Amino acid sequence: METIELIKKAKSGDKEALLSLIMTQQADFYKLAYVYMKNEQDAMDALQDMIVVLYDNISKLKKNESFYSWSKTILVNSCKAKLKKNNKVISFEEIKEPDGDYSENPEDKIVLDKYLSTLSMKHQEVIKLRYYMDLDYEIISQVLKIPLGTVKSRLNAGMKKLKEALGGEYYE
Repeated sequence: METIELIKKAKSGDKEALLSLIMTQQADFYKLAYVYMKNEQDAMDALQDMIVVLYDNISKLKKNESFYSWSKTILVNSCKAKLKKNNKVISFEEIKEPDGDYSENPEDKIVLDKYLSTLSMKHQEVIKLRYYMDLDYEIISQVLKIPLGTVKSRLNAGMKKLKEALGGEYYE
């Protein structure tokens, strides 16, 4: 069934249609939640919260074609709210790779995460969404609700700081 048809059904209260939409991109949702939460259980909790918010508010979705960017924005907000609520501090021992590892060498990823954690949250966020999630600038702009130019600016500044921290220079 086409995505737009599923969205229309979900907007009319069809739970199965909403779950089909979510299951279609479940790996992307999970990876996005994991980028923020850093552990499987918290990522799954954030996903559950997202599903509840989606179900309660899908009738308010104005543009059907925006379903996935809208749902990812809800997921990001859910993750941020959970982190803020828990004032979560993550130790390196707690960090595990998610299913569907996106790094060929886990040791490289740990080193990269260490340097990435020295950046401001706004710089970490765009770098993770761009390079861990492989989202394009427009989607990042929609998910974070910031202008496209701000996404590019934060990404450029974050990459420059990351490169300097790693002892190199950053070329755009």
